[in-house]
Amino acid sequence: MPHRHWAFSIPRALRGLFERERKLLGLLSRTGYEAIRKSFQGLFERNDVRPGCVMSIQTFGAYGANFNPHLHAIVSDGVFTPEGEFLPLPSLDTAAVGELFRRLLLARLHQAERLSERFRDQLLSWVHPGFSVFAGPAIEPTAVESLESQARYITRPALAMDALEKRDDGSLAMQTPPDPRTGAVMLVFDPLEWIHRITALIPDPGQHNQRYYGAYSNRARVRAQALQDLAAPPAQARPANQDSDFAKEARRTWARLLRKIFEVDPLLCRCGARMKIVSIITDPRIVDRILRHRESERCQAPDPFESRAPPCNTALPLP
Repeated sequence: MPHRHWAFSIPRALRGLFERERKLLGLLSRTGYEAIRKSFQGLFERNDVRPGCVMSIQTFGAYGANFNPHLHAIVSDGVFTPEGEFLPLPSLDTAAVGELFRRLLLARLHQAERLSERFRDQLLSWVHPGFSVFAGPAIEPTAVESLESQARYITRPALAMDALEKRDDGSLAMQTPPDPRTGAVMLVFDPLEWIHRITALIPDPGQHNQRYYGAYSNRARVRAQALQDLAAPPAQARPANQDSDFAKEARRTWARLLRKIFEVDPLLCRCGARMKIVSIITDPRIVDRILRHRESERCQAPDPFESRAPPCNTALPLP
């Protein structure tokens, strides 16, 4: 099915609130999804359908070291029924999603006692509210590279390391996009100021910056597979060891993905030759047997020309 890239941003007046209390970023993420879900359900006039959504929480802005909490998401360009049928969107109104997102977030912050009623009403009265919702063009199912590029974009780091340069006086210069007011393309920081800014972007312990909602949540996937197995005749029920086409494709591309992320080719042998995948072993018992065998080989016949730890399971002779 097609997907679409979404982005949600909030006004400056609220950014400090999320910087002081990071757990509110989860509320921000849930509100972004709820605005999409409610809008999509309204288009179909059904409350039992759900879109598939992968939400990424980002706390940095275009200038790398400035705190700017916002959301990026890859969302199915349609909804899934409880039976697993996909229904494409008949139309799209990002302005309506943006207004719903603004009202939902302010209401939830007020309910959580983080906004006074007066300040909430003041924000609702602004002609230019400062909230922004963007939806990119639909990405067709066959455009795998485009979808992968969007996924890399929404999970990118705060800045590229080559954008930072240490000067002779000890200060740090960072390249930035042109400032819309001054046109400056570089910021200069004292080292301590830089440390303060960059560490402010580190997530709290246990906080996940990528979240899955709707039809792409773990609970929904497990439930959908269970319903499918129950509905299928016994002769057509999926065996426990049979994987989906997606899982098979993921196994074929694991080496390519590791090479992209870690810049290391896992199929390159130490001798320089290219290894070939003979089979994929997933049974834990077989994996343990292979590892035990490899360990016993290492202990019994180590390479005499290779540095190694003390021999395994050996005792010194008694005097």
